[in-house]
Amino acid sequence: MFPFDVILFDVGGVLLSNGWDHRERAAAVEHFHLDPAAFETRHLAIFDAWERDAISGKAYLDAVVFNEPRDFSRGDFFSFLLSQSKLLPDGALGTLKELAASHKCLLGALNNEARETNKYRFREFGLNSYFDVALSSCYLGLRKPDAAIYRRALDILGKPAGRILFIDDREENVAGAAAAGIKAIRFEGAKCLRIELEKLGVL
Repeated sequence: MFPFDVILFDVGGVLLSNGWDHRERAAAVEHFHLDPAAFETRHLAIFDAWERDAISGKAYLDAVVFNEPRDFSRGDFFSFLLSQSKLLPDGALGTLKELAASHKCLLGALNNEARETNKYRFREFGLNSYFDVALSSCYLGLRKPDAAIYRRALDILGKPAGRILFIDDREENVAGAAAAGIKAIRFEGAKCLRIELEKLGVL
C-alpha cells in the first residue's frame, strides 16, 4: 500500500525560485530606482492581503509602487516582477514529475501566492500538468503558517492528516503542517528530499 493518499508541494523555494521575496524585490528596487526602505514598508503593509486575494494586483501596485508618478508603466513593473520566477536549481520539479507519472497518489500545491503570479507560474512552468489540486493562499484566503490553512486543506482533501505528506522549505510552514497532524518534510535540496522519500516508501 502506498504510504500517502496525497502529497502536497510548496512552490517557491521547492519547485521554483521565490516569486516575490526579498531578493526579487531588491532587484526591482534597483532596476526601477525606487527608495528601498519606503518600498519595503509599503509592501509589508499590504502583501498579506494580496496573497490572500483580499486585494487585486492592481491595488497592490497602486499602493506599493504607483503611489506617486513614475517614469515607467504598471505593465513594465509587473513584467519585471514575473521575470523573477525561474526554475529552482536543485529543486524538486524532477521528483514531482516522477510522482505524477506514477499515478500512485493525488498531487497538489499548498503555497502562498497572489492570484496573478500564481496563474503565471503554474502556466509558465507547466505545474498544472502535474498537480491535481491547487490549495494556494489566493484561492483559500488563508496563508501559511496560519493553522487555519492546514485545517482548510484537510477539509478540502477529505483525507486523514496522517495520509498526507507536505514538502516545504520554511521551518515555520513545516511546523504548522505537523501541528495539524500532517507528515511534513523540510526541503533542503533534491538529493536530500529523495533520501527522505525513499525512507518513507514514496520512491
